[in-house]
Amino acid sequence: MQAGLNLPHQASSIFVGNRRSFKRQASFLRGRSNLNPTVTRWPSSKKISISASLTKEFKPVDSLQSQIAGLDKLLGNSINRSVHDQQQQKQQQQQQQSVGNSRNNPRNNYKRFLEALNLTGMWSERVKQAVEENLMSPKQLQRLLSPSQKYSPRNILGSRWQEYHGSNDWAGLLDPLDENLRREIVRYGEFIQAAYVAFHDDPAMPTDQAPLPHHVPLPDRSYTVTKSLYATSSVGLPGWVDSVAPDLGWMTQRSSWIGYVAVCDDQKEIQRMGRRDIVIALRGTSTCLEWAENVRDLLVSVDDDSDESPHGQERLQAKVECGFWNLYKTKGAHTPSLSESITQEVRRLMKLYKGEALSITITGHSLGAALSVLAADEIKKSVPNAPPTAVFTFGGPRVGNRGFANRIKSNGVKVLRIVNSQDMITRVPGMFVNESLDHKLREEVKASTSVLNILDNNMPWAYAHVGSELRLDSKMSPYLKPNADVACCHDLEAYLHLVDGFLAPHCPFRADAKRSLFKLLHEQGANVKKLYTSKASSLLKLSLERSNSNKGLGSPLSSYPSCLPSPSAY
Repeated sequence: MQAGLNLPHQASSIFVGNRRSFKRQASFLRGRSNLNPTVTRWPSSKKISISASLTKEFKPVDSLQSQIAGLDKLLGNSINRSVHDQQQQKQQQQQQQSVGNSRNNPRNNYKRFLEALNLTGMWSERVKQAVEENLMSPKQLQRLLSPSQKYSPRNILGSRWQEYHGSNDWAGLLDPLDENLRREIVRYGEFIQAAYVAFHDDPAMPTDQAPLPHHVPLPDRSYTVTKSLYATSSVGLPGWVDSVAPDLGWMTQRSSWIGYVAVCDDQKEIQRMGRRDIVIALRGTSTCLEWAENVRDLLVSVDDDSDESPHGQERLQAKVECGFWNLYKTKGAHTPSLSESITQEVRRLMKLYKGEALSITITGHSLGAALSVLAADEIKKSVPNAPPTAVFTFGGPRVGNRGFANRIKSNGVKVLRIVNSQDMITRVPGMFVNESLDHKLREEVKASTSVLNILDNNMPWAYAHVGSELRLDSKMSPYLKPNADVACCHDLEAYLHLVDGFLAPHCPFRADAKRSLFKLLHEQGANVKKLYTSKASSLLKLSLERSNSNKGLGSPLSSYPSCLPSPSAY
């Protein structure tokens, strides 16, 4: 692709002359680092002339995208020299006047200088890093690495709450991503993070009595936990395992704390949201037996009902993955099944708040995402007059077949799946026989519905996703490495980081993303670009020194708040 250099005369006075080498141009960009603004190293060249006043007024750039876009003009694969030569003489005649104007009004000169750099193109990693180093001021970097989360301003959902809760399947809110919906998605994701924290704080289960309720560090103080939830595996390990590997402990227990039910009891927040919200949050896989259930991927029928196909053709049975169904329905020695706990608590809360506008929001990550879909389906099926029920899932696998997806839709359950394109968990089970193959057979092969239904009813791995989809891509993050590993692509904090920066499909990461990188660095530091890990280490070292001197704490990570500030508080 040919790129021409067509700069205003003010910028030409600065960049007149032969094209610089790649290294010279990158060194010019590093001439003054915003991370070390006291050091100024300008290339010594007779063909680069910058007024003293412009140098004095040179300030950090506010927009990463504008500088990155602008540098393409300098590093394009080729330059339209004919146009440049025609304008060079006129620009040189105007140089003296433009330099004089810059001395009189250096801010305007600097603004025109930035505008001259505002083009798009392809970049090497070295130039990108050079730009990032010059763009990221110490204050900006410190804000990104702060343990305290920042949120968008609070907006009143009011009469639109059902729309944000999926009444129209989030039509018109996903592309581009609505600001209020973004904040709600992040908020529900943080409810899941609280479930992870609560479980790992006390993962062991008593074997001779019912467990005590867990303390949950809720991210939103306007909610109160009303019920602890437990999931039990249908299989157990042989008794000799404990004697051979006694240190495994809770990793081999059949029943485990998996989440909680919470209800909003703050009147101001209820008024802001337009209803009283009931949240059910479920964590992902953590124990050995939960992993064992995950790989039991044969489809099993969930009940005797079937989905009636058009024209009375072959009936399509609703089926779900065997392992997910077992974890959802199996009772423990001293705990009820997850299914029983959820439905009983929903009935109790509906009775307690009878007459009020209610909503049920179920949210989960990974295994918790699959169990969330099962819970929503059962609530709408077995709880009379159940409130509007929506599911927000992160990195969720497929749960059932096309018959189950049809049943979810017909029951009025709204599901929004947040998916990272690089996350392989979202492509299983049913990697080869899924909704994509079904669509291909229908649209391209023109297979009859009856034939497809026969295949769905008889193939044990014919899976289909449910609901609407918000597709993200970890490669779009300017902070994560393009080759981030499988664990990072499935990590919940990485998901929330991507949601916070998402604007629309194929759009750059939003420049005003507010979510801190602190937790992402702590959990996925090996997958964060070296620029941010190196700068973070110096800031964390300073925080450690202050902690040791002021509080005697052993690590700056211990200052991370156990109860995160509520998004609704801003």
